[in-house]
Amino acid sequence: MEAATRVLVVANKTAATPALLDAIRERASRGSCTFTLLVPNPAHGLHSVVDPEDQSKSEAEQVIELALPLIEDAAGGCPCDSMIGVPFPLDAIQDAVNLRGFDEIIISTLPTRVSKWLHLDLPSKVAALGLPVTTVTAKSREGVEA
Repeated sequence: MEAATRVLVVANKTAATPALLDAIRERASRGSCTFTLLVPNPAHGLHSVVDPEDQSKSEAEQVIELALPLIEDAAGGCPCDSMIGVPFPLDAIQDAVNLRGFDEIIISTLPTRVSKWLHLDLPSKVAALGLPVTTVTAKSREGVEA
């Protein structure tokens, strides 16, 4: 039997959005896989400059608590777990890949005009790690792809 493909799902504010859940459903339908939700722990205000890693994990934990049951449902029986990463998304992804060895990455972002991750060109920087990357953009409030 072939080993399950390990899929890293990177999200924060979009972790429970229909677009991401659809992407997980679609990926799960293509074969045996496991999903790990990685939420970079956001740093706010002065902490983002002084000591971004010395943050309460409660914001990331709230995202996971809300999103993980929905992701598990969308995964249709594929195993799911979660992890909290450092505040910088690229560093958090590199840490996760080095620590657990993933085969694919799904990045879920806010609509283009408000997404810091897209402004930083996170998907192409992550693609440089040599793994297949799928970028899912949440729909804007008007209901159209941004």
